Amino acid sequence: MQDDPIDPFVAHRRLLFGTAYQMLGTVTDAEDVLQDAWIKWHEVDRDTVTHPKAYLVRTVTNLALNRLTSARATRETYVGPWLPEPLLTTTDAAEETEMADTVSTAMLVVLETLGPVERAVFVLREVFGYSHAEIAGFLDRPEATIRQISHRARSHVHARRPRFDADPATRSEITEKFMAAAQGGDVNALMELLAPEVTLWNDGGGKITAARRPLSGPDHVARWLLGVMAKPISAGIYLESAYINGELGMLAKIGDFPVGALTYDIRDGHIENIRFQINPDKMVGLQQQAAGSAAESVGD
Repeated sequence: MQDDPIDPFVAHRRLLFGTAYQMLGTVTDAEDVLQDAWIKWHEVDRDTVTHPKAYLVRTVTNLALNRLTSARATRETYVGPWLPEPLLTTTDAAEETEMADTVSTAMLVVLETLGPVERAVFVLREVFGYSHAEIAGFLDRPEATIRQISHRARSHVHARRPRFDADPATRSEITEKFMAAAQGGDVNALMELLAPEVTLWNDGGGKITAARRPLSGPDHVARWLLGVMAKPISAGIYLESAYINGELGMLAKIGDFPVGALTYDIRDGHIENIRFQINPDKMVGLQQQAAGSAAESVGD
């Protein structure tokens, strides 16, 4: 993609990526959609485009909608739990990605339960603040229909939306304790950090050995995690804190190479939900970022 700062595509790239990522849940697919949208943008007669930003959002939305619709069949046969592809963010995720609090892994999991059109309407309306009339134009549907879809999608998401509050200091302290317990093999210390109703979802995508069903309970979850860390294939792996999807989480790394990402919810000082992404196909984006950072360090 040409790096022309005055090109509307470049100017609105964060918004376009945010739209595609929120709809698809994977960095790779979102980047593919942006590539297709860039091609369409540079093929269109600019004299026919009155509002470039609206044109681009409409293009990305429909490309993502088509891709999501075709991906549904694949996800129905997905091996084990499906989790979104992790995205590294800064501490100010809302400003960095223009995706507000809905960038969280927990929210993306909830969005996965919506139908493709419902998801598109929810993202455009609730995340990016477009009016029902604008969305109707993007999707070529009556405004009244969009209002109905929006209401249904919002009710669905709000009923399932995770509501966990932990101040940054508490999350940081729990993260440090978790890493120390996991890397030290201390099952009791690890269990003390987990809520009684803790559940762990592990996404290996059938590409790597993973728990194919959610694991529940502090003892089960803690012993499974330590068992993974103790396997010969895990030799050299260490945990490092990182901001993933807008929240402090952990990367499992070998050297500078990320091989897994953990995100979690915290309630009343305990970890209640853990989402452990280890599908190699969904680690490509993080690995490319790590490789880029390493190259910059060498250059310095």
